[in-house]
Amino acid sequence: MSQNVTLIATAAMGLEAIVGKEVKALGYEDVQVENGRVFFEADVSAIPRANLWLRTADRVKLQVGRFKATSFDQLFEQTKALPWEDFIAEEGEFPVVGKSVKSKLYSVPDCQSIVKKAIVERLKVKHGATSWLKETGALHRVEVAIHKDEALLTLDTSGSGLHKRGYRVGQGEAPLKETLAAALVQITNWHPDHPFVDPFCGSGTIAIEAALIGQNIAPGFNREFASEDWHFIPQQAWEDAFQEAEEAANYDQPLNIVGSDIDPELIDISKKNAMEAGLGDLISWKQMQISDFNPKQDNGYVVSNPPYGERMGEREEVEQMYRDLGTIMRDHPSWSIYVLTSHEGFEKLYGKPATKRRKLFNGFIKTDYYQYFGKHVKAKPTSGKGFSV
Repeated sequence: MSQNVTLIATAAMGLEAIVGKEVKALGYEDVQVENGRVFFEADVSAIPRANLWLRTADRVKLQVGRFKATSFDQLFEQTKALPWEDFIAEEGEFPVVGKSVKSKLYSVPDCQSIVKKAIVERLKVKHGATSWLKETGALHRVEVAIHKDEALLTLDTSGSGLHKRGYRVGQGEAPLKETLAAALVQITNWHPDHPFVDPFCGSGTIAIEAALIGQNIAPGFNREFASEDWHFIPQQAWEDAFQEAEEAANYDQPLNIVGSDIDPELIDISKKNAMEAGLGDLISWKQMQISDFNPKQDNGYVVSNPPYGERMGEREEVEQMYRDLGTIMRDHPSWSIYVLTSHEGFEKLYGKPATKRRKLFNGFIKTDYYQYFGKHVKAKPTSGKGFSV
């Protein structure tokens, strides 16, 4: 088979451009950004590399085919015409999932069944199978996604979503996805030489993602992927990708990252998650309410996903937190502040209009990412071992 494939990095709404930049940073140039996904052409070695390195993508999918389908006959015949044998070995397992939006073929179960039957017929002929396929081998999850009568057939190369880094041993009530946390850091112009604080750290996700970025550690380094067992991806490609990630990591980079929260249980969870991520004592954790936050250095960054005040009885307390943060940071104009919240009155409570706002979704919650750019002064030397807050 050809070594070139079309890959799709799926993305949460609002993060597509960030995912596109990450794909280009990996060296892939033929990149097309659409709603919810980023297409790129690459050698099959991009499958291990993209899964290992993409911090903000949800999954990496392999496009098998894309075509117009307004009847079940069209769907069957065009699915059957695709080279499934190039990707699925004779013993491969291939469940089919599906979705359909604004299309004549609106019955998802029927579409799934037809695609499954078409793939079976194709594989039986190409692999010379005389009986039903056993499907006892590696997992290849097929998706048929139909939008406005265009069918897109893909294989999921990731397995578990890419937000599952493998370090989360505990979490709070409303955990932030690791992919969104990484995006919040990447939207800033933070450099690992500068102080970084999350004063509402919850289970520590933003601080941990910042540390991974700061030391250039591949986010997928400690997990497995569905496509590791696929026959058409040389094992050497996986070994090379992991070796590349190991060599790229800068474990000697000193970090000045602090995570704090008023809840001592969450601080304990954060510590455990950081240890599981292999970051050990690189991040300082502290139980603290926001009113006690007192930066001692210049040119720092606050990046946080504080409570939104959407629950009954929480709103007044949360709004006071926003006021306290604004009051404190007025005395530290060199600091840059980045806050994700669904509270539409945040800027008024903080006491200042944001330099920039960006609409993002935290799960199904519509939020704004309020960005306040600091007026940088000449940096003071740092030890890299955290600082007093």
